[in-house]
Amino acid sequence: MVESGGASSRRLRVAHDFPYRSELLASLSALILLWESPGLQSEILTSSGEPIDQPAHQALRHLAAGQPMRPSDLAQAMGTGASNVSKIVKRLEAEGLVARDRDPGDTRSTLITLTPQGDSAARHIYDLGDEMIAQVLATWSPRDVSRFTELAKRFSADAIAAAEEMRRKGLKRPSGERPTFAD
Repeated sequence: MVESGGASSRRLRVAHDFPYRSELLASLSALILLWESPGLQSEILTSSGEPIDQPAHQALRHLAAGQPMRPSDLAQAMGTGASNVSKIVKRLEAEGLVARDRDPGDTRSTLITLTPQGDSAARHIYDLGDEMIAQVLATWSPRDVSRFTELAKRFSADAIAAAEEMRRKGLKRPSGERPTFAD
């Protein structure tokens, strides 16, 4: 996360900024806040010469990953309100990147879909992500990249399964003990 203030006062958060007992969780928090920071994303997009803003990029990423979407589902995925999504979709529609269609399952609702131009723009966004991760891993050995990728896939699958369980049952500690971490 970038702190407010002038360029000289900006400092990206690092793992030791977070008071978690788990170093893994602290490191993930620093990474998530860094990569989800609208300020940093806007700076990167601007320096990359991208013609659309960060919220539009975020909407295109979600649509490319799971289109078509109702505006309410897009708002939930983006963590914002319906009126904000409406403004973003209007901008994307004006650029010819998305279209609104009637939901065949509920004619009172609309679905937002990528146009061919929008699909191309979304693919470009994913290409930028691939370039970013390649830059991060440029000094890693192929073996380290492969091992990290396998562990990240496993972690992601387990985190998704755990999130579903927490949705059903809530967050509970096993037998009332404090958790221990082996990291």
